[in-house]
Amino acid sequence: MRTIALTNQKGGTGKTTTAANLSAALGERKRRVLLVDLDPQSHLTAHLGVDPDGRGVYDVLMAGAPPADVLREDVCPGVDLLPSGLELAAAEVELAQEVGRELVLRKALAALPREYDYLLVDCSPSLGLLTVNALAAAGEVFIPVQAEWLALRALGQLLETLAVVRDRLNPELEITGVIVCMFKARRVLCGEVVEALREHFGRRVFRTVIRENIRLAEAPSRGVPITIYDTGSRGAEDYRALAREVTAQERRQGRRERS
Repeated sequence: MRTIALTNQKGGTGKTTTAANLSAALGERKRRVLLVDLDPQSHLTAHLGVDPDGRGVYDVLMAGAPPADVLREDVCPGVDLLPSGLELAAAEVELAQEVGRELVLRKALAALPREYDYLLVDCSPSLGLLTVNALAAAGEVFIPVQAEWLALRALGQLLETLAVVRDRLNPELEITGVIVCMFKARRVLCGEVVEALREHFGRRVFRTVIRENIRLAEAPSRGVPITIYDTGSRGAEDYRALAREVTAQERRQGRRERS
């Protein structure tokens, strides 16, 4: 199972949009996906039509509830969800009192009731304990980045945090994907941002860019991913293309595990 944290401490980068729609596109490719909404804002939970007032990941982290008790199955084809709620905001404070507080999520996910091909964690737009838990539990990081210069400047602190987590908690953690979101094809600046990212991250920047598309913004109001809301839209095309790139990585992952 590939465990991937989608993280960027800057808000508005397309992180939650990517978590919802990439998982749906992976589901279309016959992969089993578990989404974990680790953001107290619960935008991912709402995007997929689940009531954020029910039991969720807070109960797993802080009350020891088995993941099977709060899991929402088949929120879209091939995709299950561990939902979030506003009470998750209290977990930042409560976790600070826990022994091994950075590893609570990792231990909880070890009790998953079924096999998955992908586990995607949608992190909050901060570098607090919840995000550190996600990074400690993950094997990989995808970084959604808005195609603007200020988004580039915000990456420095995230990269420093990743280095600390690798050094102290999770030496296997690596950045395996940078996803350019909200790309405006007619703006020269967007192309310059992509080039700057590729200079720094090389082939870890996915070839697929997620173009700005009003249908992507509309889909959450219907409680479904873009692949269901408007299956022929540019947004659906882009996330299906991204899913093809992500599944193509599986062969490289397999080679690394065997070596």
